[in-house]
Amino acid sequence: QVQLVESGGGLVQAGGSLRLSCAASGRTVSNYAMSWFRQAPGKEREFVAAISWSGSTTSYAGSVKGRFTISRDNAKNTMYLQMNSLKPEDTAVYYCAVDQIPLRFGVTRRDYEYWGQGTQVTVSS
Repeated sequence: QVQLVESGGGLVQAGGSLRLSCAASGRTVSNYAMSWFRQAPGKEREFVAAISWSGSTTSYAGSVKGRFTISRDNAKNTMYLQMNSLKPEDTAVYYCAVDQIPLRFGVTRRDYEYWGQGTQVTVSS
């Protein structure tokens, strides 16, 4: 079993920055892709960004490309999401997740087996 804990969320003004962290415990996740998803009130959970097990490959949703950067530190079993130039439409609960299958690069919700509890990000205009 893998436990995931997100942190770093909060309230920020439009144009500001936040850095989210996702700490994994229970077992190493260094052989698994990881991702960030988000869910705004009344909306479906949507893909934000993913990073391969090695960190060499990343993928972003069009709405965040150029503003968000995903990274990971396998020695710390931790993933990050640097969010810059935040917009009110980025307001959501952000979830981190670990892929079900090692060495695969999943980018859809069904690819991910383990999920954190989420951290709230609120961007004021």
